[in-house]
Amino acid sequence: MVNLTRIYTKTGDDGTTALGDMSRTSKNDPRLEAYATVDEANSSIGVVLAMGEIKEEAVLKLLIRIQNDLFDVGADLCTPVVDEPKTEPLRVLESQITYLESQIDTFNSGLAELRSFVLPSGSPAASLLHVARTVTRRAERTTWNAIHAFGGGVNPLTAKYLNRLSDLLFVLARYSNKEIGDQLWVPGANR
Repeated sequence: MVNLTRIYTKTGDDGTTALGDMSRTSKNDPRLEAYATVDEANSSIGVVLAMGEIKEEAVLKLLIRIQNDLFDVGADLCTPVVDEPKTEPLRVLESQITYLESQIDTFNSGLAELRSFVLPSGSPAASLLHVARTVTRRAERTTWNAIHAFGGGVNPLTAKYLNRLSDLLFVLARYSNKEIGDQLWVPGANR
């Protein structure tokens, strides 16, 4: 369990930070960039919730569940994968990814087929979900950077989770626009 009794420790004043296994690394470490961007994605979902534009209880509960899972992703990213860890680390599981896929299928089932790319707009909820989607895509890219930098030292399921999450946020944005419809890209419309 996490116990935060002191908010500032001054241990990072030298440009280093502790990973989940208590080893120290540079604040420029690709793993830190990955879990910091996951935190940003989580915060962007928090903005979606705080704006009060989402009214459906199922979507609200789903987004809160995702926020909790994003802390799991961050915990996984900050704890190096080693052969014999001293304590059992928190790792993203395939079942968390499968759950996202089931939610994508559920919320996408009643939406109109797409004939073009969707412009990130529409209702306030949809627009905010599109922002969360793009931040999540960036979190996925930074996670892949960490995976490539550290080989087997970073769990690849973290990137897979973020990939599915960005897909789900796209579907939820479209779902939030179901009453007004999506604004679609018209290639070369203004040439």
